[in-house]
Amino acid sequence: MTSPAPTSPLLAAALEAAEAAAAVIRRAYRGQFSVDYKADASPVTEVDIAAEATIKAVLKRHFPDHGFYGEELGREVGDNEHLWLIDPIDGTKSFVRGYPMFSTQIALMKRGELVLGVSSAPCWDGALGEVIFAEKGHGAWCDNQRLTIAATDTIAKATLSTGNLARLARSDAWPRLGGLIGQVHRIRGYGDFLHYHLLASGKIDAVVESDVNILDIAALSVIVHEAGGVFTDLQGRPLGLDTTSVCAATPGLHGQVLDALRWTPPA
Repeated sequence: MTSPAPTSPLLAAALEAAEAAAAVIRRAYRGQFSVDYKADASPVTEVDIAAEATIKAVLKRHFPDHGFYGEELGREVGDNEHLWLIDPIDGTKSFVRGYPMFSTQIALMKRGELVLGVSSAPCWDGALGEVIFAEKGHGAWCDNQRLTIAATDTIAKATLSTGNLARLARSDAWPRLGGLIGQVHRIRGYGDFLHYHLLASGKIDAVVESDVNILDIAALSVIVHEAGGVFTDLQGRPLGLDTTSVCAATPGLHGQVLDALRWTPPA
């Protein structure tokens, strides 16, 4: 059953910004563009920078006093209440290599709480793309379809997807992850935006990552929460600007996954 998705001025502006960025990204996808590398060896392209500038321009036109924290253009201080978190192309390596596992992430933090998220995968599923969005108290939506997390509450019936795991692999939780994998129904590695979209849509049941930054996951956390899921770091703590790990799952599985891993980040 479908119904009109709710919109507010904040959400409408975020969706407008995501669509403007999508136009920039689609024009360049699988074309010619310059690629540089950051200090951590991750790539950044002129398209990342142009897309972030486009997003900021749209949002600043609507909300000139708000603050901004972007992957490529850094931090711009605004009022003390609103901070937009922007990753123009989360999955730049995929974008550079010409496969569609990348997305634009736009989130709003209000007084330290994440309250709105837009996740736009402009080249996923060919030219159609996929946009999922959520605002606190109003559900998670794809087009006019409200999303609902699965009801799975036992490890033996769960599909678990893992993403970046380098720090977990260097910790004593690594063999415990192996034990968890041996118990679940299915293990997958969808990664990036995709496993969070699938989680919010009720198609998988849990996601574990140990190496992310808040710009990768801020919007997705709002989406998963509003779909009825639980989204914390791997120590069970709520997200903040310094978050670097994820345990996201159905309500019935979240605590079980945390207990199985007993994650302590390596020094």
